[in-house]
Amino acid sequence: MTGINPAKDKKKAKITPMNTPQTVSETLALKAENLSKTVTSPEGMLTILDQVSLQVSVGERIAITGPSGAGKSTLLGLLAGLDLPTTGKVWLGGNELTALDEDGRAALRANEVGFVFQSFHLIPSLTALENVMLPLELANHAQPRRTAMQALENVGLGERAGHYPRQLSGGEKQRVAIARAYVIQPTVLFADEPTGNLDQQTGESVIDILFRMNREYGTTLVLVSHDLGLAKRCDCIIQMDAGQILTTKVQHAD
Repeated sequence: MTGINPAKDKKKAKITPMNTPQTVSETLALKAENLSKTVTSPEGMLTILDQVSLQVSVGERIAITGPSGAGKSTLLGLLAGLDLPTTGKVWLGGNELTALDEDGRAALRANEVGFVFQSFHLIPSLTALENVMLPLELANHAQPRRTAMQALENVGLGERAGHYPRQLSGGEKQRVAIARAYVIQPTVLFADEPTGNLDQQTGESVIDILFRMNREYGTTLVLVSHDLGLAKRCDCIIQMDAGQILTTKVQHAD
């Protein structure tokens, strides 16, 4: 199947709220169809993803695993609308991301998507509280400070609200990032190696918080990880290599 070519102009498609009946499927949070991603390298065209298709149900927790260079983070970026495939289509709820322009994808992410990254991506000049407030303020939330403070307290950082990222440990930074990701009550949360910069004990504590909040909010969770123990806590494990899905294992998770 021939997908959308990102070099062509994108439509300013109407965004459909994900809780409306006009979704691709009322039970699907994400759908990818024949995704491929190629880039130009000194050696010629390099294929990063090759005809990847998948479906993620509402509330499902999936782990994308595989060696470095398998295409895991590239796939996550395409599913989240951070990048466009060379060919193929992606739906987030009832919205085809590959049919939206950059502003449309950004608007959809602001309302429906949360992110947790390996490197935290906190703004150094903002306090922990201000970092969590930021997505609320961008969404014109009525009570951003109060809501952000509740989110920080939910991850055990109420007393660190006035601290800047440089004053926080790695585990505390990631907990701030989790609070920021969940504060908008996203439909889908994407986590890219969320424990990659943490020691084992701190990482386990952070993951406990991530999964607890996932249960509380009923969020669909898509995470990339080399950690098999972390992957086993998910409902489904997708094993990738060389830009392709090798296996998909459905399991009974926590």
